[in-house]
Amino acid sequence: MNILHEKLKEVTSSVAPIVLIVILLNFTIVSINFSMLGFFLIGSIMVIFGLTLFLLGVDLGIAPLGSLLGNMIAKKNKLVIVILAGLILGFFISIAEPGLLIFANQVGLVTLGEIPSLTILVVVSIGMGITMILGFLRILYNLPLYIIVNILYVIIFFLAIFAPAEFLAIAFDASGSTTGILAVPFMLALSVGISLLKKDNKSSEKDSFGMISITSAGAIIAIMILSLFNIGREFASDLILEGDNILINFEFFKTIVKNSSFESFMALLPLLLIFLIMIFSKFKIEKREIRRMSFGFFYLITGLILFFIGVNLGFMKMGGLIGEQIANYNNQSLLLIIGFILGMLTIIAEPAVYVLTKQIEEITAGYVKRRSVLIALSLGVGLAISLSMLRIMHTNINLWHYLLPGYIISLALSFIAPKLFVGIAFDAGGVATGPMTATFILAFTQGVASTFPNSNILRDGFGMIAMVAMMPIISLQILGVIFKIKLRKKVGLENEGN
Repeated sequence: MNILHEKLKEVTSSVAPIVLIVILLNFTIVSINFSMLGFFLIGSIMVIFGLTLFLLGVDLGIAPLGSLLGNMIAKKNKLVIVILAGLILGFFISIAEPGLLIFANQVGLVTLGEIPSLTILVVVSIGMGITMILGFLRILYNLPLYIIVNILYVIIFFLAIFAPAEFLAIAFDASGSTTGILAVPFMLALSVGISLLKKDNKSSEKDSFGMISITSAGAIIAIMILSLFNIGREFASDLILEGDNILINFEFFKTIVKNSSFESFMALLPLLLIFLIMIFSKFKIEKREIRRMSFGFFYLITGLILFFIGVNLGFMKMGGLIGEQIANYNNQSLLLIIGFILGMLTIIAEPAVYVLTKQIEEITAGYVKRRSVLIALSLGVGLAISLSMLRIMHTNINLWHYLLPGYIISLALSFIAPKLFVGIAFDAGGVATGPMTATFILAFTQGVASTFPNSNILRDGFGMIAMVAMMPIISLQILGVIFKIKLRKKVGLENEGN
């Protein structure tokens, strides 16, 4: 029960800041009716319990499964197995990621079905699967991460020339949505499972990071390619998110439960089948471990159902409503400040960030402190949300005005920063976009974009996740450069002392 209690504390600390800021805003600058506030609080409680069970299931079921599969791939060390495993695992882990499921539904909603949610899910998952093959090959054959990442982003920049502005935002947002509370632990476990079997310990340390950054790029490329088949299509752009006009009754609640249960089961079914195949094959797993992982999958499905119910019941609707009401003030300074605060609060408490920062400290034997990483992340993400608000307020600012110089700086830093920090930074860019960003902050951004004068929800409502994914790459590589300078000074002082 200790682990359940720890997870509950972890998730409560993640959701509580959002709840508190909603209540604070309700008593200050926004007006929320009693029923809407009630559904938000009920939804928040369900999100907390859902995420708690889900994360417990990840620890008991997904992480051990990833580690076992990583060991198996490394031991076989056959190109055909590496390719098949990368494609299958990348596809299945992406299609089961809650953040991507929510994001795909939002794309379908905003485009009024012109870009179906299933299309986003399948295309992104294929991109993730293909690039996961590249991630496996990098670890097994010691390919430099910074070179691979640079090549992938050159491809992305080339495709971006031909992509419509709407698809540019959706592509980069989809990338951030794929790396959440399910994908991050699984991919980290896979990477560690493969790299630990290598003889070179220093190489293994660096290879433990980088998988997330590579697969995230695959998601962007996949949507960019999809856009080439949609050039010229006109999408709905005047959708208004009427968050306050919500009617909740038994039939509506029953529909939410039914849809959430079906989506959750179908999303996790492929991973469950992989687990069952491993049990009934020649793969040796202790009975105790099988029982533990079985409970893990039960918690996963139950938690995901509760999470989706809570998100759809009032959690995301509240984000949209607050965004609309604050945008009605037409106060730019207010929007920038609230955006920065929301960014800092959500990233500090994101469950996937906790997983990554803990692993960074463990793998580097305390050389890179969690606190340093969290400070760099929170400042970067706070700035990212503020810049997203600025883009909504000033329609002459396009997303590529941020992303092009931002990724040029990121790629340039990859040649300067310590290689360990390069892997950490690009992984953190994906990890930063967790369940709070993909739900409440996304809804808040779209609420602002649907209401602020001259803004457009399709053009401006997407792109925020892309910014949140990019800024940590810059801030953490800068942190790496600072560590590098400090280390050189320390070595210099020691040499002078000798």
